[in-house]
Amino acid sequence: MRKTIASVGYLNAWPLTSKIDRSQFRLIADHPSAVARMLEDGVVDLALVPVASVLGGKDLRVLPGYAIGADGPVHSVLVVAETPMEQWTELVLDGSSRTSAMLAKLLVAGPWKAHLRDDLVVREVEAGTGVHTARGTVASLVIGDAARDLPERLSVRVDLAEAWKAWTGLPFVFAVWAGRPDLDIDVRGSVREAGRQGVDAIDADYVGEEHRYLTQNLRYTFDDRAMMGLRRFAALARKAGLAKTDEIKLYGPPLKLVKRATDLDTLLDKGAKGERLTFDEGVRLQKEATISDLGAAADLRRQDLHPGDDVTYIISRNVNYTNVCVVACKFCAFYRPKKHGEAYVLSRDQMAAKFDELVACGGIEVLLQGGLHPELKIEWYEDLFKWIKAGWPLALHALSPEEIYHIGTVSNLDLRTVIARLIAAGMDSIPGGGAEILDDEIRKKIAPLKSSTDEWLECMRQAHKLGLRSSSTMMMGVGETAEHRVKHLLRLRDLQDETGGFTAFICWTFVPDNTYVKPSGNTAADYLRTNAVSRLFLDNIKNVQASWVTQGPGVAQAALHMGANDYGSVMLEENVVSAAGSTFAMTIDEVERHIRAAGFVPVRRNMRYDHVGGALTVGRVNEIRLA
Repeated sequence: MRKTIASVGYLNAWPLTSKIDRSQFRLIADHPSAVARMLEDGVVDLALVPVASVLGGKDLRVLPGYAIGADGPVHSVLVVAETPMEQWTELVLDGSSRTSAMLAKLLVAGPWKAHLRDDLVVREVEAGTGVHTARGTVASLVIGDAARDLPERLSVRVDLAEAWKAWTGLPFVFAVWAGRPDLDIDVRGSVREAGRQGVDAIDADYVGEEHRYLTQNLRYTFDDRAMMGLRRFAALARKAGLAKTDEIKLYGPPLKLVKRATDLDTLLDKGAKGERLTFDEGVRLQKEATISDLGAAADLRRQDLHPGDDVTYIISRNVNYTNVCVVACKFCAFYRPKKHGEAYVLSRDQMAAKFDELVACGGIEVLLQGGLHPELKIEWYEDLFKWIKAGWPLALHALSPEEIYHIGTVSNLDLRTVIARLIAAGMDSIPGGGAEILDDEIRKKIAPLKSSTDEWLECMRQAHKLGLRSSSTMMMGVGETAEHRVKHLLRLRDLQDETGGFTAFICWTFVPDNTYVKPSGNTAADYLRTNAVSRLFLDNIKNVQASWVTQGPGVAQAALHMGANDYGSVMLEENVVSAAGSTFAMTIDEVERHIRAAGFVPVRRNMRYDHVGGALTVGRVNEIRLA
């Protein structure tokens, strides 16, 4: 007996349906919403439906392998009008596709909101009637073949797939094969194989405009990136109240590109919901989960913690007051012995010029760090801090735990006394530098003279108890294992449970030039994987910062879709990682442009991650790059 299946009847579906064996299947073609109803009502066993159908709360499964999507302009899903977006008084959503209507609503509430009138009316009409309502200041959603043959008067045409890509950086999936959970595996295999044959035959079966449309505007492969886009859409729709579920259930066995062990899927879901992962679970995700699955789960967690599209950044200056250091870490290309010809301690005049420049550019924070100078005692730092506070309106994000311990050693003072005196002199917060990998096995290999893991954590503990806040960090890629990385995260999470003092977590990969450590596991993929795992594992640290200074702006943009909600600092100066070969530099304009290009809204912040105003480009900072 032939199985009954259904499909949208548009040109974009032909490659997935043209090779279906009609002796095995009865194929019904209709507009998207009608096909969705057939599947929901049990009229058909399997259907090529708008993705909104699988978000309606029905127990449906999605067939991996092939789908209808786009990774940029699709030209067949448009909002059209005679007037610019700013003048629209009404947006009419054609009922032909609930998915396109849902996407339009998300865009209206998201990236389009700043351009639209506050009194814009959004309403839905019957399938196929939307294009006729687009007149004057009334815009309309038009989909399918009708969107490819529009009257000239509708000169304003906004491509929804293109808008989605600009917003999220991900492909959009419009339609998938979906059916009942018990659908026979042979049926699924036959439909999937027909899709493969149809896509492979596009060059032979289509010519001219049809061929260009099918090959240049559409994306038929339903792989990990498509799944990331689909999950992002589902999460946004659920959050906006447009979908009953954001869970995408796949038929098995899936294709290799989207295959995951069931228990890994459970762990990803657990982390995405903010449930606490164990050490062993964190290691499994670090070792076995695909980067795309980790990224999708971490992105869902980010959305829960930071609803909306704001991505924060801060304008600061990294002032390295001295490069003299006595610990001689093997991974550091910045330090110099005291009598070295390049050794320095900045004068007050040199620092004053840096602070003047920072304030003139709109900066609010100085990141003050340096080497462990054998002759600089606490009185030197107290005088410096008081001088800075008296002369400039700058927050002092100053001194890593390593420096604080060293000050105590050369000043013959206990840790708590050192911190308390520095706070009294004007220190506002502590950067998380010097953590490297919080495991003594690794620390002894790369920095045998540095403080231990417990000492680093104890400094942060005492600082938090005295009211300071701090960032937390990880420098990876120095030969550590997945277990070392997750143990590092576990130590941070445990201390955060105790004190609540960490404002953010930042990780980056080791930059090896001019150092004595052989790198291992320091690729962009390693960074993105660990960045995503950190977002899932650190359930009690609200902010994760992308590291464009070491990874580059493009990788940092990807991190914003894989758990990070902050783009770091527009640093007027940076000397430590640049000494080891990092050359990335950006101005305020460039930082804001990269945040927007990733689909977010740039917002300035302070060290505590309070917003201090929207994106604002001022002063000479756009003329200054990293040293």
